[in-house]
Amino acid sequence: MNKQSKRSLIRGSSFPDLRRGARCAVLGVLLSAAGLAQSAGTDVAKSLDDLKKAAQNAQMSGDNAWMLTSAALVLMMTGPGLALFYGGLVRRKNVLGTMMHSFILMATVSILWAIIGYSLAFAEGSPFLGDFRYAFLHGVGAEPNGDYAATIPHQTYMVYQLMFAIITPALISGAFAERMKFSALLLFMTLWSLVVYFPMAHMVWGKGGFLNGTLGGKFPAWDFAGGTVVHITSGVSALICAIYLGKREGYPSESMRPHSVVLSVIGACLLWVGWFGFNAGSAVSAGALASSAFIATHFATAAAVLAWMCTEWIMAGKPSVLGAVSGAVAGLVAITPASGFVKPMPAVLIGVAAGVICYLMVSKVKKVFGYDDSLDAFGVHGIGGTLGAILTGVFATKEVNDLRMGKAMGLVDGDAGQVVNQLIAVLISWGLAIVGTLVILKICDAVFGVRLNKEDENVGLDLSMHGEEGYNFEA
Repeated sequence: MNKQSKRSLIRGSSFPDLRRGARCAVLGVLLSAAGLAQSAGTDVAKSLDDLKKAAQNAQMSGDNAWMLTSAALVLMMTGPGLALFYGGLVRRKNVLGTMMHSFILMATVSILWAIIGYSLAFAEGSPFLGDFRYAFLHGVGAEPNGDYAATIPHQTYMVYQLMFAIITPALISGAFAERMKFSALLLFMTLWSLVVYFPMAHMVWGKGGFLNGTLGGKFPAWDFAGGTVVHITSGVSALICAIYLGKREGYPSESMRPHSVVLSVIGACLLWVGWFGFNAGSAVSAGALASSAFIATHFATAAAVLAWMCTEWIMAGKPSVLGAVSGAVAGLVAITPASGFVKPMPAVLIGVAAGVICYLMVSKVKKVFGYDDSLDAFGVHGIGGTLGAILTGVFATKEVNDLRMGKAMGLVDGDAGQVVNQLIAVLISWGLAIVGTLVILKICDAVFGVRLNKEDENVGLDLSMHGEEGYNFEA
């Protein structure tokens, strides 16, 4: 076969077939590679999605664990913290009756909260009160409520807020200690929660609340953990109760010294520890803001202890243990509204101011006006809460909590108007507490009578109200 014939044979048959086969093979490889790439891309996308879900679940688990722990810490503030603190400050014949005030509210307010309280405080409604959408905890389940806490179950947020609702009325009992009927106390605390606490909580923390700083309030006030909602309302109501019920039998001529400062010191220490759940827990997550609130709380409290102690040392000649623990509570109260908005050094200044001013209130001003605030609920909580709420407007800064997306948060950032908003919130808290408490006391007085008779008061709450004694020295 000549060369021309060989070239014709290659061009005409074998080589075209080979080329077609090669193209098919290459195409097959490319299709296989594309299929593998698509499959790999799908696997990568799925892996990334799974990783994202795992990270979200981990965050939710971490935040939920912290918030449940915080809820338990806040409950510990009422019992045993406040129960021991107040119980040690009264006379021996009233220790059980006084501790019962804190303990019974852990049960009473919990049921009231589940039935209607949470809904009135945190459901949307008017600027002053929520509606009934969460009544009987309807719709409060495992899914987060994005308006309040996007990374924890709605149930967790609900039960955390419950603990605030429990301790707030319990604080009031320090003002009328040793002289209110137990039946009147139960009715008073129930009505007070409905008339004062739930509306105030909604105005400050509820969506659309009149004073809510982040969810549509007309006058946005900063209250991180309850300066207005908890301490001003309870402290001012305490003053009204003390004045309305009158002085204890024998006050101030007879000695009414605490029967056990030891119990009060233990209670104050528990309050200090529990307060980290109160303030740092109000970050509603286990992030950097919780750390900042934790640190501000601790340093403000330490500063208040030293300020109260030194002031008492100078003015009274000796630094008392009771004064030191009272200073701690004053510092905890004052830093509460500011804890999530201020740096550590301004927190120290708030603590110093609280230690000095609250000491003067309970040691000097109370004597001038002559009211019998038995355990100084007004001098510490009412005044400390007012001071803290105002100073929050001074020291709040976007460097700690940038709720306004780069804009000024308080006076130190250049917004003097925030101090005005804080003053408005303070005035509303005072007004609601005064009017609401007076009306409720009138109702309770008409139904049960609020004041113990002279004989029962001399016997003491333990025997006259509960038929038992705190200490049995014959056993």
